[in-house]
Amino acid sequence: MKNIYQVFVYGTLRQHESNHHLLKEARCVSRQCWTNGTLYDTGCGYPAMIASTSNRVYGEVYAVTDEQLKRLDELEGYAGEGKDNLYERITQVIYTDFETTEAFVYVFSNDNVCELDELEFGDWKCHRYLQQDELLYFAYGSCMDEQRFQLAGVKYEFERVLGCGIAKYYSLAYTRKAHDGGRADLIESEEEVEGKVYHISREALPYLYRREGVTAHIYRPAFVDIVMDEKTYRNVLTFLVVDKTEAVAPPEHYATEILRGAKGFVSDSYYQKLETDLHIKFKINNN
Repeated sequence: MKNIYQVFVYGTLRQHESNHHLLKEARCVSRQCWTNGTLYDTGCGYPAMIASTSNRVYGEVYAVTDEQLKRLDELEGYAGEGKDNLYERITQVIYTDFETTEAFVYVFSNDNVCELDELEFGDWKCHRYLQQDELLYFAYGSCMDEQRFQLAGVKYEFERVLGCGIAKYYSLAYTRKAHDGGRADLIESEEEVEGKVYHISREALPYLYRREGVTAHIYRPAFVDIVMDEKTYRNVLTFLVVDKTEAVAPPEHYATEILRGAKGFVSDSYYQKLETDLHIKFKINNN
């Protein structure tokens, strides 16, 4: 019987990154998870994580065999406990959307990181892709509604709607508890969520950051795969709740925005599911 280990990866081993081929045969346990630490840019095309209790590092967890783990050790310059390693392999608590678990994590063995730049959001993909001049953006909640863009005077930033996209292996849940009720979020599951895919410029990001409360750590930018017209688009920007709670009923005005933005755009079956959740599950009377 093969030994199976869980490994948390946060840099070039992540999905679609340069060394992900080493995990091609490994089972993905979670694509949206985090552990305590601080992430730095080494300037060499890969990040370095330092153990810390004050910050979060986002990444993915995979279940690997002895052979796969050996290949990861070689990549990370880990020769064993007590050796002169580039990275140390330690065990840390990992937080996913559905459980708290433990996994191996490779942490930089050199504590002298004062000359390295700390990565914003603790996410290598954000560092890699938020600098692009043009991005694809997946909206699954109230940002599907054009009226909010009009009121904010930024509709011109969101006029390039490419179509209805599908985030597979996610569910829609209202895990952000605001003063008047829940706000939408994506959580990992075996379901799928439909929404609008926008082609935006980087100039639209300040508005989205303000609206999503990014600086207040309410939502965070993240990257997901989106299927649209039977084609998969990699590393599409979206926003996920940072500190998730149990599902909370959204307020009526927010439900109105979601349904108004989705109507005539998402599939009929998905729209019916939205209505069912909002009208029956949460008992929201929306016309």
